[in-house]
Amino acid sequence: MVIQDYRDLKVWQVAMQLATNIYTLTHGFPKSEVFGLSSQMQRAAVSVPSNIAEGHARDSTKEFLRFISIAMGSLAEIETQLILAQQLNYLEESKLAELLGKTGEVGRMLRGLQHSLKAKLNQPLTPSL
Repeated sequence: MVIQDYRDLKVWQVAMQLATNIYTLTHGFPKSEVFGLSSQMQRAAVSVPSNIAEGHARDSTKEFLRFISIAMGSLAEIETQLILAQQLNYLEESKLAELLGKTGEVGRMLRGLQHSLKAKLNQPLTPSL
């Protein structure tokens, strides 16, 4: 499959699913969390696919790698916030496990993309004839 834009990237698609899951989850949080944990989780969840998209649209592999790194940081935020939400009894252990499974999947995909981009960055240039 040829990647024509960021929407063709499987990691972006899965990150979008995760963001949707986070929004659905946080709609059930107490109203007192609207400007607290709910908002934080939603922003972090949106950040992951957004940074993948923005990095893909940049002019260089080095810049794309920087945005992948930011997406990975946002993913770690989501994981931390999910654990906190479970400790506050906003979600059940089974739902936490399901969502941490999804963050793990996105993380593995991001690391794979990061690895292939670094390999591309380190390839020697071939002279044109």
